[in-house]
Amino acid sequence: MDFLAVNITCSDEAVEILMAELAELGFTSMQETNLGFTAYVEEAYFNKEALDQLRGRYDELLPFDYKIETVERENWNEEWEKNFSPIAVGKQCRVRATFHEPDPSFDIEIVITPKMSFGTGHHQTTYLMMQQVLNLDLADCLVTDVGCGTGILGILALRLGAKSVFSFDIDDWAVENARENFNLNGFEHARVEKGQISALQDVPESDIVLANINRNVLISEIPSYCQYLKKPGFLILSGFYSHDVDAISNVALDAGLALETKAEKDNWDCLVFTSGS
Repeated sequence: MDFLAVNITCSDEAVEILMAELAELGFTSMQETNLGFTAYVEEAYFNKEALDQLRGRYDELLPFDYKIETVERENWNEEWEKNFSPIAVGKQCRVRATFHEPDPSFDIEIVITPKMSFGTGHHQTTYLMMQQVLNLDLADCLVTDVGCGTGILGILALRLGAKSVFSFDIDDWAVENARENFNLNGFEHARVEKGQISALQDVPESDIVLANINRNVLISEIPSYCQYLKKPGFLILSGFYSHDVDAISNVALDAGLALETKAEKDNWDCLVFTSGS
């Protein structure tokens, strides 16, 4: 299946807001550019009317223009390689591509080759999630990664000593890509499935549940995450702006969780909740 690349021309202050809006419209990957950013969506899920309505809504406050191009699947990696550079998460972890040289100064290196999948560590929410995972003791833990994208968070969890990771995503390419990236990092037997948590079979009870999605999905699914979260356990959430923290927190608190940690980067937030003993 081909993807559409929607090249957005906008001001710097509009980039993060418009990225969040396009994520709500089904766009699964974003890359910043000199003129704004490029957003990618499966051709079958593209809704031009919704995009035009969004442009009309922001016409006075944060105006933007767009140009649509078709990106064939075989051309994706070539386009991605033009813009990808390694990223460090603190002094402990580095994310790179296969065509970058290793850096032995980092304790952990993760090799990623995204195929239209979200999660290279460059976006603020992935970075925040990785920071919080690095802060935990994952030795012998069971981890579930909701909306896994490239699989980067699950790979990091295994690098940190997790006993097993169960990853899933609703996107075909994300599932394929996560499996490839687990293999690249030596975790060939990691379990990656396609679907939503409500429809999956044999979801394991986990010590840690990770979910870097968007506000609306999190609000809808937090109670489901809690069904598979051990006590005690950690639920780590990101994918939303700072102004959505209260809405997310209220759902989690109503589900019986307690807020442990709050982290913020460029108006994106990450929340760590704990379940009772």
